[in-house]
Amino acid sequence: MGGVISASDPMWIEPFSGLRESQFRKPVALVRRPGGDVRRGRPWRLCLEDRVLLVATYRRTDLTLRQVAPLFGISKSAADRVLDHLAPLPAISPAPRPRQDTVLIVDGILVPTRDRTQPPFSWSARAEGSADDSSEY
Repeated sequence: MGGVISASDPMWIEPFSGLRESQFRKPVALVRRPGGDVRRGRPWRLCLEDRVLLVATYRRTDLTLRQVAPLFGISKSAADRVLDHLAPLPAISPAPRPRQDTVLIVDGILVPTRDRTQPPFSWSARAEGSADDSSEY
């Protein structure tokens, strides 16, 4: 069974990787260089370009490997092996973490939290009619 999505058809590259075809060639070349296209052992079901597209699709979309694998015509286990093999390579790995002394701007949305100095409210205590809960509400 052939894969549904393939890098050999340029129309699939941009929607699933977010890169134009000319931009997509660069990560493929970078992955090929440090050993992404290993020739030892059992051959891969997908060509290198399709494996790079699979990793890019997994990272770019919010799909699980169980959802991504059938798009490429492989099993979830095979997709996991592709991800384990190619994801650590620098061409596809996410941006490195910033240094310790880097100042980051964080979204300032306030998130309500409870006052930790007060004990948590207990509905069971109120249902029993304890006097100390009736003064709060």
